[in-house]
Amino acid sequence: MSSNQVIQALYDDDDVLLSAVKSIREEKHHIEEVYTPFPVHGLDKALGLEETRISIMAFIYGCIGFAVAILMMNYIMIEDWPQNIGGKPSFSYIENMPAFVPIMFELTVFFAAHLMVITFYLRSKLWPFKAAENPNPLTTDDKFLVEIELHNNEKELKALLKKTGAIDITLIEKTGRS
Repeated sequence: MSSNQVIQALYDDDDVLLSAVKSIREEKHHIEEVYTPFPVHGLDKALGLEETRISIMAFIYGCIGFAVAILMMNYIMIEDWPQNIGGKPSFSYIENMPAFVPIMFELTVFFAAHLMVITFYLRSKLWPFKAAENPNPLTTDDKFLVEIELHNNEKELKALLKKTGAIDITLIEKTGRS
């Protein structure tokens, strides 16, 4: 059963935030989301998040780029329109491969980089004209916000958050959750 109330705790230091997240998780409270103005080293581990698999996708995308480069160069330079350039006849792909290495490298990097960016945006549900989900504009400047789901434990949770160094604690009614 999910509540539609959350407590938002505001912190003004990343080290305080990190120790607060650890304390909150030790007390078995579920942290919905943490909003920070910059990446906080170790926060993903403190939240218990799984490691990202984007590096696996980068490798796959690089392999796709490498395959496209090989197929494209073989078709263009060997099959479709072979040319004798600088005394190097285009009888086979293998004979001319050293000249194709820069193209293979560039297309590998091009495919990996561009497809990783697209994957990141889709996975993060970020697209043009999407409304911002940031609950507090201070988290774009210098404050950190922890959002915790409330389950009839408001007093206990507020006491814990004060103890962890929260500078502001707010009870919010969530509507229209996705």
